[in-house]
Amino acid sequence: MSTTLILGASANPSRYANMAQKQLTQNGHKVLLVNPRGGTVEGIKCFQSVSDILADSELNGSVETVTIYVKPAILCNVLTDIASLGPRRVIFNPGTESHEAISYLAAQDIEVEAACTLVLLSLGTY
Repeated sequence: MSTTLILGASANPSRYANMAQKQLTQNGHKVLLVNPRGGTVEGIKCFQSVSDILADSELNGSVETVTIYVKPAILCNVLTDIASLGPRRVIFNPGTESHEAISYLAAQDIEVEAACTLVLLSLGTY
C-alpha cells in the first residue's frame, strides 16, 4: 500500500485537501497528514510538521508521494524536510506551484508534477 503525505491537511470538508484525503483513503492509499494545528482529521492524527514524521522511525522512509496544499511561502520553509523523506514524487496542486520548490526537488531526483490530486484519482492515473 502506498503512502501519501498531505501537506496542508484540513478538517474542513469544503477544502480540497480534505476531499483528497477521503479519495486517497477510499482508493486504498495510506495517508499521513500535516497541519501545524495538529489534532485529527477524519479520525487520522495530524502531525504538526514534516520533521515530526522524519523523527518517527516507523514512518520515516515510507512516504511515496507528497501532495501539496499550502502556499509557496509556507512550502519553501519545509523543502529540505520533504526531500529528507525521500518521496518518489511531489504533486503541486493548483495554486501551490513554486519554481524554486520545483527546481530544488527536481535537483534531489524527486519527480515533480503540477497536477490536481483529485483529477489524477478520478482519471485512475494517480
